[in-house]
Amino acid sequence: MNPIRRRPDANRRRTNGVNGPKRSTERIGKSAPKRFGVRKSAPKPKKRAHTERESVVTAPIAKAVVVTVPTPREGIRINKYVADHGIASRREADVLIATKKILLNGKIAKIGDRVLPTDTVILAGTTKSKRYIAYYKGRGIITHSPSEREVDIMTRLKKDYGITDVAPVGRLDKDSEGLIILSNDGRITGPLLDPESNHDKEYTVTVDKNVTPAFCKLMELGVDIEGYRTKSAVVVPSPKNAKRFNLTITEGKKHQIRRMCAALGYQIESLKRVRVLNITVGALKPNQYRKISGDELTEFLRILGVE
Repeated sequence: MNPIRRRPDANRRRTNGVNGPKRSTERIGKSAPKRFGVRKSAPKPKKRAHTERESVVTAPIAKAVVVTVPTPREGIRINKYVADHGIASRREADVLIATKKILLNGKIAKIGDRVLPTDTVILAGTTKSKRYIAYYKGRGIITHSPSEREVDIMTRLKKDYGITDVAPVGRLDKDSEGLIILSNDGRITGPLLDPESNHDKEYTVTVDKNVTPAFCKLMELGVDIEGYRTKSAVVVPSPKNAKRFNLTITEGKKHQIRRMCAALGYQIESLKRVRVLNITVGALKPNQYRKISGDELTEFLRILGVE
C-alpha cells in the first residue's frame, strides 16, 4: 500500500492573512486535489415554489375582529324593534312575543324574528298601564335582595300599601335615605342608569365637621377614590348648618359620596337623596310615596328620551 503523502503545511492553520500560508489554487492534472477526512455535504434540495393555493394556506394569518353591521335588508331583531319604538323594553318585548301578543305581517311573531323595513308589526290586545312612583326610602330599608331579618322596599310597599306591580329603578344604600323611583316601565331603566347619560342626582349630606371652601372645591373638581377620579360635581354649602351641604353628581359608583368624603378626611353622618332629574322628594316622609304624572311625568320621560 502506498503511504499517504501530506503537504508540508497540512497541519498549519489556514488563514487569509498577509504573512500566513495561502490556499493553493493550482489544479493537479484535470481535477482538484482530494481532501481527506472532510465529507462533502449533500447538495440542498431546491425549494419547490408554492402554488397560489399553497401560499394562501401557509402564509401567516393576521388576527382580526370582524364586525357585521346589519343592513336594512337583513333587518333587526323584533324585540329590539319593539324597544326602539318605545312600546316596551327588550325583556318585556320577549314576554309579549312569548304570550303571542305581537304580530309580524299578520302572523304570530317568534323570538328571534327579524323585522325588515317593509314589514308590519302589530301589538295585539292590551298591555298593562305604566306606573311611576316617587318613594322615600327610609334608613335601614334595603333596595334589593334583602338577607334574613332585613326588609326591602317591595316588602314594605306590599305591607303598607298593597303595591306589587312596580320595582325600584337603581339603588340607594341601606344607611342612606331619600328618593328612589319605582316603575313597571322597563324602557326607563337603561336611560336612567346609564353612567354616560350624565343625569343629575342631588343629595343633602351632613358630615362630622365643618365644611371648608377647600373641601367644597376638591369635591367639585373630582376626588380620587381608590384609583378612580370622580366626575365634576356641584357643591352648595348650607347657610344654616356648617356641617351640611348639597351635592349634585352625574354618576353613581358604589358608596361614592361616602368614599369621596372619606378620602378628604370627613365622615358622613347622614345622606339623603332629594332629587333625580326633575323628580324631587318634596314633602314625603320616610316610607311614603306619591304618583308621578302630568307635566312632571312628561318632562321626566322627555329627558330620558322615552315617548
